[in-house]
Amino acid sequence: MVILTTEILLEGLLWPESPRWHNGKLWFSEMDAHKVVTVDLNGNTETILEIANRTSGLGWLPDGTLLIVSMENSRILRLDPEGLTKHADLSVLATLNCNDMVVDDKGRVYVGNMGFNFFSPNPKFTPAEIILVTPEGDARIVADNMAFPNGMVITPDGKTLIVAETFAQRLTAFNIMEDGSLTERRLWAKPRSTAPDGICLDAEGAIWSSAPGRHRVVRVLEGGKITDVVKIETDSYACMLGGPNRDILFIATSTAERVKGRIEYVKVDIPGAGLP
Repeated sequence: MVILTTEILLEGLLWPESPRWHNGKLWFSEMDAHKVVTVDLNGNTETILEIANRTSGLGWLPDGTLLIVSMENSRILRLDPEGLTKHADLSVLATLNCNDMVVDDKGRVYVGNMGFNFFSPNPKFTPAEIILVTPEGDARIVADNMAFPNGMVITPDGKTLIVAETFAQRLTAFNIMEDGSLTERRLWAKPRSTAPDGICLDAEGAIWSSAPGRHRVVRVLEGGKITDVVKIETDSYACMLGGPNRDILFIATSTAERVKGRIEYVKVDIPGAGLP
């Protein structure tokens, strides 16, 4: 097994989430600061927008329009030239608080939600859904009974969606049908002692998975074998393969108290593939 360590690109954050490599920069949600921020490879930052609610999943429509998950009101916002507008209101479909998402090359959004408030004093597990949103903003449930559907990836051929079910400690795969529906639900991997959160895919079909509570990020093969481990001082909540050659693993880290947030990074051998 390969053991890797990180360097720090950016610190002084609260809870960075949903990193995405786009147009030569790493974009991410500074969730508890209600911001979307970019950072380049030299550590230069720019705040793209601020909203009233926590920000989470990020993605882009085929024309380059940015989409943002607004968590507490379960909306997807769209950054048009004239400003932020509502792309879709999912509050009727989502059990509780939309979270991470992936946007396919047709502009369709797959977004999960928390299902229950695990920060409450006596949390009661409640299953959640994956919701499909069309480029026009129409929405429908395409998978239910999910155990906190979190990070998602789409394979390069556009035919498979893999989602991290954090509270089931597994990665679950679906076939993507022509109309965007999800079928053939199956176990992709159940990595040992890992509750996957944010994930990304590499060109060999392996998944890099953040592992909250374990001070690490792991590279997982289909079936569950772990080939590489990146050690983290605090905890990892999301990761993204990016950089000019897509061979830099960016990792969003923080503490359980949502302080000491960082963007860390490490060079890897296998470049990223698929979406996001």
